[in-house]
Amino acid sequence: MAPISKTIARLWNKKKTSKEKSKPPKGLIREWVEFLITLTIMVFFIRVTTVEAFRIPTGSMEDTLLVGDFLLVNKFIYGIRTPDWIGVPFTKIGFHVPSTRLPSLSDPEPGDVVVFRFPQKPDLNYVKRCVAVGGQTVEIRNKVLYVDGEPSEFADFIKFTRKRILKKGVGERGIFSPYGRPWNHDNFGPITIPEDQYFMMGDNRDNSADSRYWGFLPKDLVVGKALVIYFSWNKYVSWGKFYEKIRWERMVQIIR
Repeated sequence: MAPISKTIARLWNKKKTSKEKSKPPKGLIREWVEFLITLTIMVFFIRVTTVEAFRIPTGSMEDTLLVGDFLLVNKFIYGIRTPDWIGVPFTKIGFHVPSTRLPSLSDPEPGDVVVFRFPQKPDLNYVKRCVAVGGQTVEIRNKVLYVDGEPSEFADFIKFTRKRILKKGVGERGIFSPYGRPWNHDNFGPITIPEDQYFMMGDNRDNSADSRYWGFLPKDLVVGKALVIYFSWNKYVSWGKFYEKIRWERMVQIIR
């Protein structure tokens, strides 16, 4: 019986080998297409659930963040938000879908640099520093920020570009004043932050469209916490000095 079983096994292996040889080799184009599809899915998954890259377009967070800084943002820590829009990447072709937010590891705290959707235009991302959370009271007196009656502890990060101070009682056009009081960006409040909302301010206090102008940030619009500057590009340097356009000293810099 042994010789017969060996013969059958030999014939089976021969048949299997001939089938494998008859299979046409996978085309190079097909391999590249499969690779790109897999890569796209992986990038999309990481972008939705973990980290995403953002670029700083304005100087409202100087000198913490400069125009041309590229950030990595942790979207996991504040709770992953499922996609609310499905469509063709890098285009406006698509449609909105219901979304939800998964449980978070923590909530934004005073001092965090946060990326969020602009309340007045949710398809636009903003980045500011959280200075107060729900239940706290904010007041600005002659440019100095007070939270719950105490001077803010973030003075090391902020800067002012205007010496002139708008006096208390002088109303400023466009300022957020739910009580109809004459507030301005130098003398603002006091005002208490509602629960599950935040008060956001730019570190460049005289050049920042922040909560002083558009109000509180709802928790639902929070995207993630800014972690690191992975690249920085100085658009004000000419192309003739290409090497100097890259801010090498800001590469892989932790955001505080």
